[in-house]
Amino acid sequence: MTEGEIKLGRVGKTVRVLVAVVGIVLLINGSARASDDAWPFGPMSQYAASVADDAAVTFTRISAQTDAGTTVDVPLNIEGAGVARAEIEARTGEIEKDPSLLQQVADGWKKKHPDQPQYVKLELIRDTTQLVKGRVVGPPAAQVLATWQVRR
Repeated sequence: MTEGEIKLGRVGKTVRVLVAVVGIVLLINGSARASDDAWPFGPMSQYAASVADDAAVTFTRISAQTDAGTTVDVPLNIEGAGVARAEIEARTGEIEKDPSLLQQVADGWKKKHPDQPQYVKLELIRDTTQLVKGRVVGPPAAQVLATWQVRR
């Protein structure tokens, strides 16, 4: 042992092992339940798959018409509209059935960016890009899944 080094005692080692075991148990539990609700101990399966060479790749987004007359893609993150892309993707079916759920996106934008143009109409859109032999074939095909006129 060199000067200035401190030897880790039995209690310190025990605490570190217990923390590691608890972390592993939480990770196994989140993976076994296959749920992102246990984040950060969920399965993170959205990052674990590769795409086949001949497949369709989908991307969900929200497009907004603003009171300034522009059309923009809504930034789906906490800093943008206060909602993450994963939340929108997880609730796509619910939003299709009840487009009024998009009101939360407009409200989040307004709360976080009161000095910016506000959303007056929102569209939930699924873009599909076709791959052939691992290469993109043509531009993405956009499908509007839901439309919502924002309440002011």
